[in-house]
Amino acid sequence: MSEELIPETPEQETEENEAAEPIKQRKNGLYPGVSDELAENMKSGWADTELHGLEPIAQAEHTAARRAALSARFPGERLVIPAGNLKTRSNDTEYAFRASTEYAYLTGDQTQDGVLVLEPTGDSGHQATIYLLPRSNRENGEFWLDGQGELWVGRRHSLAEAEQLLGIPAKDVREIAAALTEATGPVRNVRGHDASIEAALTDKVTAERDEELRVYLSEARLVKDAFEIAELQKACDATARGFEDVVRSLDKAQATSERFIEGTFFLRARIEGNDIGYGSICAAGPHATTLHWVRNDGAVRSGDLLLLDAGVETNELYTADVTRTLPINGTFSPLQRKIYDAVYEAQEAGIAAVKPGATFRDFHDASQRVLAEKLVAWGLLGDLSVDKVLELGLQRRWTLHGTGHMLGMDVHDCAVARTEAYVDGILEPGVCLTVEPGLYFQADDLTVPEEYRGIGVRIEDDILVTEDGNRNLSDQLPRRADEVEAWMAQLKG
Repeated sequence: MSEELIPETPEQETEENEAAEPIKQRKNGLYPGVSDELAENMKSGWADTELHGLEPIAQAEHTAARRAALSARFPGERLVIPAGNLKTRSNDTEYAFRASTEYAYLTGDQTQDGVLVLEPTGDSGHQATIYLLPRSNRENGEFWLDGQGELWVGRRHSLAEAEQLLGIPAKDVREIAAALTEATGPVRNVRGHDASIEAALTDKVTAERDEELRVYLSEARLVKDAFEIAELQKACDATARGFEDVVRSLDKAQATSERFIEGTFFLRARIEGNDIGYGSICAAGPHATTLHWVRNDGAVRSGDLLLLDAGVETNELYTADVTRTLPINGTFSPLQRKIYDAVYEAQEAGIAAVKPGATFRDFHDASQRVLAEKLVAWGLLGDLSVDKVLELGLQRRWTLHGTGHMLGMDVHDCAVARTEAYVDGILEPGVCLTVEPGLYFQADDLTVPEEYRGIGVRIEDDILVTEDGNRNLSDQLPRRADEVEAWMAQLKG
């Protein structure tokens, strides 16, 4: 990574001020400054690269409908939804930027520092404006001297280009703090993404009212529109190909570690999407009993199981969330198959319970009952009845987690929705959730036979509620034990 210039990023100012003030130089840069002659030279001789006649982004119609619904929910109030800012990883390097879910959901834009503002137009209706950084300034040298200038990090869209793409009037974001400071009337803001916006609104908002906005936007995503369903299917399709990549590379993983599996899946995510939707869980052997094993630094051994929980995030930020538990050598042992078959049966019961009119809890209860029945039948819970086990929750020693969650732009989507709308809610067409029962026998669990210890199994699929039942978006990947073995044998050749 080049480090000869990378000057300090200046405070955000108006373009006029930026044109007047020089860009600060890096403290330990190799050049002491910029001569007047070089500064003048860099201002000219550049082709006009403005783009014209751009078509709106694929989801522009859907984002407009989402903004309209938001407007109807909060008439007469100013609504502020920031994208967020870059976060420092170390010194002068940053984490890859990921726009806030609320902002991306309402705009389709993913650029840093952006802010969507819905200005009330009376007792009802709003005028939407998106505030963005314009093209890098060429008068003061920002485009080649500033650490976020386009010669360092790439070209930004002009405001006119953004308007064409997003279907929203665009203004310079460097003007927004002053505009919000002077704003009157009720205001709501999605907190936690942009400190400068929160500072500008500090005397105009309340935590309670802001939380109501955040909750509404979480609940608005409970039912997916056609664009979102297509994106989730795309994510599942790419994820299936990533799982195939992993199976083909298991011999290399055995020669290295779980990190080879992690890297293999990540390559597919970057080729076909934006990123992984969450830290991949590449848990071999006893690591499969740790629910969120993301260290991925353990050995991959023939005879053990691999629990792979991973999802591709599309370029529009919708993620899959799929788990398969695979015999590393391609064949389940009798005990591994017994435990795997129990989880498969539990998942089948859970998926069957996903349908319109069912409660969200139904699929969890159906899966947990099957697992409790298996644990009782295996003699792990004494002489207790299945009903008593479920009443006391004793199966949770080995099932540990809930059987699923909402899925969308976040892997645990709609997380701040009200309990009555989510966990206690009723399923309807367009809801997308995971069904992911598991059994986990810890390596140090003395309450189970020794041969069980260190075995962990989870099977997870992404299920869309349809008009007449459900559709498994990730059914490209086999689930039944014999089908898994045949699939692995075919991929390994």
